[in-house]
Amino acid sequence: MRCIIVEDQPPAQRILQKFIKDVNSLELVGTFSDGLQALEFLKNASVDLMFLDIHLPKINGIDFLKSIQDPPNVILTTAFSEYALEGYDLNVVDYLLKPFSFQRFLQAVNKVNKKPDTDLKNGGTLSSAVQEIYVKSSHEHIKVAVDDILTISSDSDYTEIRLEHRKILSNEPLRHWVSVLEPPQFFQVHKSHIINTKKIDKISGNLVYLTNGAKIPIGRAYKENFLNSIL
Repeated sequence: MRCIIVEDQPPAQRILQKFIKDVNSLELVGTFSDGLQALEFLKNASVDLMFLDIHLPKINGIDFLKSIQDPPNVILTTAFSEYALEGYDLNVVDYLLKPFSFQRFLQAVNKVNKKPDTDLKNGGTLSSAVQEIYVKSSHEHIKVAVDDILTISSDSDYTEIRLEHRKILSNEPLRHWVSVLEPPQFFQVHKSHIINTKKIDKISGNLVYLTNGAKIPIGRAYKENFLNSIL
């Protein structure tokens, strides 16, 4: 996705530039210190995603966004939470409250990947599902192809992401992965387990058997919704 940054503070610019560089699916095509510069750029350039600060010189981010006739996907960035409601009224993808982590940044970007593509001039097709995620493990961010995930299970203060030939301990709680990896490919079937439905071998009673031989219990509170969706 081609993206731009509209942010007047150099430290915040550098953080966004670093995060964008670390995500293969993002291409930074411009950084602007105010909305008027960005507006001039958007007149002649195609952009998929804009990281937009609200407190900007000359014109604030909200008024700038309202002035764009056909805006790209927008992720708002600000240190002030009181603007969140107005931002969502403008159909922004997400709202990042500074300072935000790389994982929170990724979560916002993944929401763009899941949004329908409403550009009917290009066929009006749906955008493809998220293909890869970055898992924060200790002080590293490990790239994982989502199709390689078998299960994600809670383990005390961590989650264990089980792949075909290895496992990764993530610093994020299970509820984070529920929000990032959504149905129909991923289902939470138990208070402690999310499964990749592509890896199901069979379902028997209150157990899901996966292609690697693992047996995952189905919780009573999750069973009806899971079976109705899968079967």
